[in-house]
Amino acid sequence: MKFSINGRFLSQSLTGVQRYAAEIVKATDRLLASKQAPQQLLDAEWQILAPPNAQTLAGLRHIRLKHVGTFRGHAWDQIDLARAASGTRLISLANSGPVLHRDHLVVLHDAQVFRRPDFFSRRYLALHRTLGHLLARTARIATVSAFSRNELADVLSLDPASIPIIPNSAEHFASVDPQFSIIETLRLEPYRFFLFVGSMTKNKNVETAIRAAEQLGRTDFPLVVVGGDNNKVFGGRSAESGAGIIVAGRLKDEEIAALFARATAFVFPSLYEGFGIPPLEAMYFGCPVIASSAPAIRETCADAAAYFDPLDADELSARMRERIDLGRISPMEQEQQRKRLATYSWNKSAAILLDVLGKLVPQDATAGPSR
Repeated sequence: MKFSINGRFLSQSLTGVQRYAAEIVKATDRLLASKQAPQQLLDAEWQILAPPNAQTLAGLRHIRLKHVGTFRGHAWDQIDLARAASGTRLISLANSGPVLHRDHLVVLHDAQVFRRPDFFSRRYLALHRTLGHLLARTARIATVSAFSRNELADVLSLDPASIPIIPNSAEHFASVDPQFSIIETLRLEPYRFFLFVGSMTKNKNVETAIRAAEQLGRTDFPLVVVGGDNNKVFGGRSAESGAGIIVAGRLKDEEIAALFARATAFVFPSLYEGFGIPPLEAMYFGCPVIASSAPAIRETCADAAAYFDPLDADELSARMRERIDLGRISPMEQEQQRKRLATYSWNKSAAILLDVLGKLVPQDATAGPSR
């Protein structure tokens, strides 16, 4: 048996989906290298098939990286990867893959293109909706949360029980040393600022966070906005610095870790998520979390966050004011965070992936996926 991992994520900018793919691959490699997998998987050959412009993934011991093809983007998926992966069991961890490969596991992280078309351009919608429907009929679909499983089952006419859940985690920050000089660079006072981390896309809803900070009226507790921009695809607008708002742009993980560790609270106003990694990352550093009440975020954070309606800037402003009054995180809140963090780990998720792969039957050997 031979396993191929779709390495297109190694040629893309780092967002939550690409981080998920990288961490799952690294955790899978650790389990295989330490022989913590069924014998049939240990005996198999493992490879990452990546585009010519892909970066490497350091530290792998069992899985080898192979650059293939000449195309890029979706053309590489459908032509170069399909050809190179022929005759192997293929794993695609980042929302897309070749639609004609019949022995294929694809992780779709959410159903946003079906549930929230207002977040995307028409071209993006047409492509990804079509891709989702085709993959649902030629591949085995997996996802990252119970919420996303139910959403995908509904829009793709699948049996929810046929969709395994392979969750995200946050312990990738264990290897990150916070670079606290960013606090001085941004002219911040420790524990006297709120933090937003995310792309400037519509679903991340940075506008509500900015309005809430403006309504709070506490320039001594500014909102720091960290993240890049992708207006071409998503049609969002960029955040702008102003009174009580500091736009930091893209930062390194080391700098983000320092901000998590010294923020008054992390603000997560997303309108729609398949899972929501950033709140767990904030919890890893003992940072209080003020989160949207969107279903997947409640599933991820449970009782370890304070919630607000993501369409209500007044309610978010009230939660921020309450956090200022409460002060530093309490021992009880820290314990709640530790319990949520213990629920997830990349090794646990990789073990689920290996279990699913060991049981996967090629679709062309069956009557088709359950409906």
